[in-house]
Amino acid sequence: MSEQPTILPAAAPVQLNPLPELAPAQHRRWLQLLVAAQVLFVLGVAVAGYATSALGKSVWLRTAPVDPRDLLYGDYVRLNYSISQLPGHLWHGAELPRRQQAAYVLLEPRNGSYEAIGVYAEKPEAQPNQAVLRGSVQDVWRRGLRLRYGLERYYVPEDMGREIEKRQSLRVQVSIAPWGQARITKVEVAP
Repeated sequence: MSEQPTILPAAAPVQLNPLPELAPAQHRRWLQLLVAAQVLFVLGVAVAGYATSALGKSVWLRTAPVDPRDLLYGDYVRLNYSISQLPGHLWHGAELPRRQQAAYVLLEPRNGSYEAIGVYAEKPEAQPNQAVLRGSVQDVWRRGLRLRYGLERYYVPEDMGREIEKRQSLRVQVSIAPWGQARITKVEVAP
């Protein structure tokens, strides 16, 4: 006698709810929205740059070139502004400044360029002959602070960096928009 194998009833298949598929028209719509968002972003960046130059207040700052070459990006001049290192007595905040904190430098014209007359934790009101430049605190020490403005690199045509580095003193024209964005518009040798 041979034994017959016992056959068990089959289990019911498990039903998974698949994600709803998007119709080709919906795929196309999402792609169009994504491309439109990218185009608007690029246009917004360009328009903000031109608006800063057109609507901003132009100020001249004294600076000195530091380093002219980057193998990946070409020639540029690293600028060390006279307003990059300021004495601590110019700080007008309720608390001592800390690294990476936003700082607003109140500038006033003196001797052909703008000089810092105060550094604030909040944006101060400026008189018509004054300007406010936004930066960030990089270092704080007992008697001073070092600030960064995002204007420290200025790209120049190939092989011009070394020539500019030889200059001891430069003047940089910066356009400061009412909304706080700043942009270098011109660099020249200081008189």
